[in-house]
Amino acid sequence: MTADVEEGRTARKRRQILDAARAVFLRNGYVGASMDEVAALAAVSKQTVYKHFTDKEQLFTDVITATAGEFDDLTRAIAATLDAADDPAKDLGRLARTFLGALLRPDVLRLRRLIIAEADRFPDVGRTWYEEGFQSVLDTLASCFARLAGRGLLRLDDPRLAAEHFMGMLLWIPVNRLMFCGGGSYAEAELDRLAEAAVAAFLRAYG
Repeated sequence: MTADVEEGRTARKRRQILDAARAVFLRNGYVGASMDEVAALAAVSKQTVYKHFTDKEQLFTDVITATAGEFDDLTRAIAATLDAADDPAKDLGRLARTFLGALLRPDVLRLRRLIIAEADRFPDVGRTWYEEGFQSVLDTLASCFARLAGRGLLRLDDPRLAAEHFMGMLLWIPVNRLMFCGGGSYAEAELDRLAEAAVAAFLRAYG
């Protein structure tokens, strides 16, 4: 077997374990999760799990930090939508619906609950997830807003504050409602209404 083939198998096995561990942690929490259950779900031996991850703490850390990269699609969507924008109301509306669709997914909400629940035990993990996830999104949005202001499409003095206002108006109520109440979802028409209302309020302040 060549080194490249072996490396590929090792990477796939690690991914398999991470996917299984994510499901177990989301279902049982950190304390309730066991390496035995992760191994069974990943269809590998417990020895194989420990070959890739020293202990449950390292496995949890790697599971959570790996998910921060999932925000990369959002940052690309922001840049692609706003850097080509010529109609702020239309383009911000499209972006707002992208945010709502991505951040109100049940798996994302469960992940947020897990990270918050373990924030005292793993403060560095929560900080990394925030910085590489939400903070990265805000940084990208602020940079795009600054460029829109330079083109005369927005009027603002503090692009970062404007980005925080936009995200806050859009997400504060729906995210917290679903985070605290559990289950449930918003109908597509309601998501459209939330996006339109947030964009309208934002443009009254910054348009």
